[in-house]
Amino acid sequence: MNSKIRLIVLAGTLSFFSFIMKDDVSRTRKQSKAPISSDCKCKGKKLYGKVKFVNSSADIKVQVVQSFPDLKVKLVRSFPDECGEWQVVESFPDFTVQVVNSFPDIKIKYVDNFPGLK
Repeated sequence: MNSKIRLIVLAGTLSFFSFIMKDDVSRTRKQSKAPISSDCKCKGKKLYGKVKFVNSSADIKVQVVQSFPDLKVKLVRSFPDECGEWQVVESFPDFTVQVVNSFPDIKIKYVDNFPGLK
């Protein structure tokens, strides 16, 4: 009878640890997912074009950093047609951005040359 109890406890313990390991693997996959796709999109929005800065209800929340950005941004006056080139507008934007200090969708760094992904 002792061996049956041990077997039940062992099976329960193994089930518990396999559940924990499975949850850990799925969490790691979610964390490793890049915030910006290879075609320069975040949350389905292209990260180039005409942008409007807003205080709420933005398409994308960004944090401005000096090191390790997800995207290097160059502000341009016209033809923002390459990844990371933004033309600031007040009307008819391609996407809206809110600058935040924590919990951003992406981190950006302003540059004068070579905008785009890392």
